[in-house]
Amino acid sequence: MIYGFLGAGKMAGAIIRGIISAKVCLPNEIFITDPDDAMVDLLSSETGVTACEALELSKAADVLLVCVKPHDVASALTSCGLLDMSKLIISVAAGVKIQKIESIAPLARVVRVMPNTPALIHKGAAAFALGSKALEDDADVVQEIFSAVGLVLRVEESLLDAVTGLSGSGPAFVYLVIEALADGGVREGLSRTQALQLAAQTVAGAAEMILQTAEHPAKLKDNVASPGGTTIEGIAALEARAVRWAFIDAVRAATARSRSIGQEQESIAR
Repeated sequence: MIYGFLGAGKMAGAIIRGIISAKVCLPNEIFITDPDDAMVDLLSSETGVTACEALELSKAADVLLVCVKPHDVASALTSCGLLDMSKLIISVAAGVKIQKIESIAPLARVVRVMPNTPALIHKGAAAFALGSKALEDDADVVQEIFSAVGLVLRVEESLLDAVTGLSGSGPAFVYLVIEALADGGVREGLSRTQALQLAAQTVAGAAEMILQTAEHPAKLKDNVASPGGTTIEGIAALEARAVRWAFIDAVRAATARSRSIGQEQESIAR
């Protein structure tokens, strides 16, 4: 199977490195194109994939991955001459709905994916939705590709804005938590380096505990919070400041913004 990438930025690079590393395909089975020749040359030299023009890529590829910015999707797809081509198109462009892509490539089997930036280190969290013509075999292809760079789940397209608000924006929320925890450690006398390392490893370890044990986080929290101890004292301080609600509201706000970006893209299209 030949994979074609429209776009040679960080997300395209992460996916390409992931599927090569996971032996999903060989470098010579991947074609890339991007208006920025320097980005194409760099990614091609680092990974061994083939650089080409958009029309050549669309003819050669069995699977077309759209990794360009949302406002560039229409022009990128149009440049590929997809009007009469039946291909699997996988889009990671935020806010661009399946219907929009299907209007440009009416014979294509379209899948929309929302990945996140930890895919760059193969620790991503992604969700995908199938278009009207997509097949179960296409879902398997998406699972194989994005499993190479992290966790991948299947959802309805209507839930992809919530995915954006949670796992798309979520890394930034967690970075804020890590920074704040480290600041707390510095306030209590740890060096900045010590505090940051401890905070980051603590968050990473806590997340891995949930993933490996499948225990509810409330139970894992209770296992740490002994009666009258230090942890419950800290939890009480967080609850007094409505930290839990603040994170819930952060996901709500990011989800709402994702919806509005999608509406803006539709308005531009019209």
